[in-house]
Amino acid sequence: MTVIVFGSINIDLVATAPRLPLPGETLLGHHFFKAAGGKGANQAVALAKLGIPTQIVGRVGAQGFGTELINSLQAAGVQTENVFMDETISSGVAIITVDDAGENQIIVIPGANGRVNQEDVTRVSRLLSGSSALLLQFEIPMFAVVAAAQAAREAGVTVILDPAPAQSDVPDELYSLVDIITPNEVEAGQLLGFPVSGQESAKKAAAQLLKKGVKNAIVKLGAQGVVCATSDETFFVPAFPVQAVDTTAAGDAFNGGLAAALSQGLSLHQAVVWGAAAGALAATKPGAQPSLPDRLAFDAFLKEKRVVSG
Repeated sequence: MTVIVFGSINIDLVATAPRLPLPGETLLGHHFFKAAGGKGANQAVALAKLGIPTQIVGRVGAQGFGTELINSLQAAGVQTENVFMDETISSGVAIITVDDAGENQIIVIPGANGRVNQEDVTRVSRLLSGSSALLLQFEIPMFAVVAAAQAAREAGVTVILDPAPAQSDVPDELYSLVDIITPNEVEAGQLLGFPVSGQESAKKAAAQLLKKGVKNAIVKLGAQGVVCATSDETFFVPAFPVQAVDTTAAGDAFNGGLAAALSQGLSLHQAVVWGAAAGALAATKPGAQPSLPDRLAFDAFLKEKRVVSG
């Protein structure tokens, strides 16, 4: 069955430097490169490269990078018939700084992503029949995220929400429409109003997200692992140790691996392990979409780590 991704499509402008700059500081960097990105597009590419039939719904701008971004999605195997090209605005842009430890800072200019509207929600709704899951993020207008989640709930399609970029004013109604929410520590803290760092606070955060109405809560702790809470249990999955080069799309890779496993009928526990594996692999290469593993590399990594491959 097809997985639908409704979200942002950006061009990433990436600078690497020894460390992240302080406010007001100018640093000499190492390298600059351009790559396709955007949380929606990244998650779509992550799924497609793992062999999952994937549709993306979103917008690019005709004034800059639009055709390049669509071509990049198609090259990865993503179906792009429902990407609208807006003639009046540029595509979304992410300006990214990455340090030698692989940590990053990101500024996103929404561009065409900010023009996502009810027409796009209608495109999502038309695709829901025969789809197994809908992946959502917060780089498009919130009303569209809520409306798409509502449509998916009515169609009986699993809703997976990556609440990024972090926000503190998420509508209460959205939580009850979400089957799986996947914040990292910063995002969980923003959603709930208390700091999240490490397993114990992540367990507390996951429990609070369940109380808000989500069915399953996953809190990503980066190199520390993943905490997952359901109505029946709370469990921890350790991270796969790797040499991190760039963590820019690791969270998107996690959601791609998670959704890929679920679409193949694996359990939630197995899906979290798949997500952790995909995120770890993505962190070992620079860039967003260029770092996302294909199925051959992914299966080899699972075999090396003695993880079931489905």
